[in-house]
Amino acid sequence: MVVVAILAAGKGTRMKSNLPKVLHSLGGKSLVARVIKCVEPLIPLRKLVIVGYQSSQVKSAINADDVEFVEQTVQLGTGHAIQQLLPHLQNYDGDLLILNGDVPLLRTETLKNLLEIHQTNQNACTILTAKLANPHGYGRVFCDDHGVVQKMIEDKDCTALERENNCVNAGIYCFRWSNLAQVLPHLQANNAQKEYYLTDAVTQVGKVMAVNVSDYQEILGINDRLQLANANDILQQRIKEKWLLAGVTLIDPASITIDESVQLESDVIIEPQTHLRGNTVIKSGSHIGPGSWIENSHIGENVTVFYSVITDCIVNQDTRVGPYAHLRGHAEVGNGCRIGNFVELKNTELGDRTNVAHLSYLGDTVTGTQVNVGAGTITANYDGIKKHKTIIGDRTKTGSNSVLVAPITIGDDVYIAAGSTVTEDVENNTLVIARSRQVVKPGWKQKNQE
Repeated sequence: MVVVAILAAGKGTRMKSNLPKVLHSLGGKSLVARVIKCVEPLIPLRKLVIVGYQSSQVKSAINADDVEFVEQTVQLGTGHAIQQLLPHLQNYDGDLLILNGDVPLLRTETLKNLLEIHQTNQNACTILTAKLANPHGYGRVFCDDHGVVQKMIEDKDCTALERENNCVNAGIYCFRWSNLAQVLPHLQANNAQKEYYLTDAVTQVGKVMAVNVSDYQEILGINDRLQLANANDILQQRIKEKWLLAGVTLIDPASITIDESVQLESDVIIEPQTHLRGNTVIKSGSHIGPGSWIENSHIGENVTVFYSVITDCIVNQDTRVGPYAHLRGHAEVGNGCRIGNFVELKNTELGDRTNVAHLSYLGDTVTGTQVNVGAGTITANYDGIKKHKTIIGDRTKTGSNSVLVAPITIGDDVYIAAGSTVTEDVENNTLVIARSRQVVKPGWKQKNQE
């Protein structure tokens, strides 16, 4: 039985931002959201997030029914933060896992291992440690041969010999709550910062063991934009390694970015300068990029997308998109379609084997199958107040530079002549010519022209 507490009360002044530090984004999620997601597989009894700076904004951003918030109105250190839990855990008799909302690279497996060692050894406290090549600035942890902590010393208080120890405190703890609850009220702020430190409690609760993390990068905290950028590089490396080993081809991985929430199937090819965001799914055999942005979209099998932007859309199998197409606003493209150069689709459904080859805008439109939309065709969907629908039947063809003024329904097997402005519904099997007759005046010139 474990309760998780996440420290998320600080401002993060070194970020130089009005946004609370824990809400800065990494891989498509806020820092604190990544920490919350990391602990979900542990199935904790409760998840408590300790908030302070701009607490309402943090609460609103997390917006999860299974997360409880604890206020730390004045930030007086980590020990003071955990003191705020005393009224909330009065009758609790289990373990408390303490994490930091600005340490977003932790793996669930690391926390499972920490909990297992803590509970198997019946420790009063188990701390996560890391061995760093350059431990300067970190508090050192000294253990015996069995991993039992003998002492913890801040870097500034270490002797020259003690500084040679590269085992550092990662700031992640698992306490037996009953032991910690007895110590918390007695913490002292006997330091220059006048703050209450959780490390002071570690030495007072009983048997303490240290668990070394296998990858030190997991415990890296985010304090400024440089560290955030470095964390993003680490996360991207993890994500790309995962997909490369799963049978995805990434051409020039350094120029590609992929959110952790993206799902790819084997035999997908991702070209350089392509960026995949949000809840995007790309099915087997699809070829994406170069130079494409796909966000919160579903891409079917054997789809090609070149130099295009797709947001909140569905593109079904065997369809070609681009170059320089823009699909947005919950458009859905059927099987075997062609969406070509400088085409924009918004809130539009295209039937199977429909072609919109170039220079067209279709907004709030539904087409049947095998429709051919000529170059420069526009659906005029907005009357200045409301959006209106255009419906186009099967096998209908629009000539170049046609304008369909919505609301309008065009039937099956209709041919619309080039340059037509169509304002009325059209029945099946019809030829539509809606343009002024050409007038030619031979020998004409302006009156003032000599």
